[in-house]
Amino acid sequence: MPLRVINIAEGTSVDGPGLRTSIYFAGCEHACPGCHNPESWSFDAGSDWTVEKLMGVIRYNRFDVTFSGGDPMYQAEALLPLARQIKAEGHTIWCYTGFRFEQIRDKSPYKELLEYIDVLVDGPFVEALKPVGKALRFRGSKNQRFIVPATGEELEF
Repeated sequence: MPLRVINIAEGTSVDGPGLRTSIYFAGCEHACPGCHNPESWSFDAGSDWTVEKLMGVIRYNRFDVTFSGGDPMYQAEALLPLARQIKAEGHTIWCYTGFRFEQIRDKSPYKELLEYIDVLVDGPFVEALKPVGKALRFRGSKNQRFIVPATGEELEF
């Protein structure tokens, strides 16, 4: 099953700790006002990629991986084979979603994908909760949390 990808940022340091390969997936129904990536809302944006082609980019860079978008959870079922392969090769996975952890933790296919996610950055972007004059580390607004899906633990960065 192909994955709809808008962009890949190789060697980025803004979507999680260290240098990462960030994959921006197409499609988002949250439509958060002030979103920094509204071109990612369309499910038809970007192009189709296979797991093998994406793994080629990941292997070339040898960085940990971030799923972003759009919202990767809209492609959760298709993402499962990619997430399995990334973890099998020893990389961590961060995932950004506009859903709250509590909304998706017990629902298929989200819960299956969460088994491979090391850190979930959850919640919609809320423009009124974006600090003025400075950026938040690894998130856009103060309501977004860093969750370890395996335990439900909330992290601080």
